[in-house]
Amino acid sequence: MEITGTGPAKPPDALRKAAVELEATFLNEMLKAARLGESPAGFGGGIGEEQFSSFLRTEHARVLAEQGGIGLAESIYHAIKERLHD
Repeated sequence: MEITGTGPAKPPDALRKAAVELEATFLNEMLKAARLGESPAGFGGGIGEEQFSSFLRTEHARVLAEQGGIGLAESIYHAIKERLHD
């Protein structure tokens, strides 16, 4: 019988966290360009809706990046880690 996941979860290091944040920022801009969160013209909601839709888009991007996103964070993490160890 194999036991997996024993012990406390290892916290992410600062480099990995920064890479994920960078990917989240990138994804946020991509989602913004795709107009995610914008309501149709007939919906209305005014300035408040515009402001809060940006928060929702930012949260979507953060969750996407934390779940693996498009792999940008992993690539950045490994590239910088290699340079630090050279």
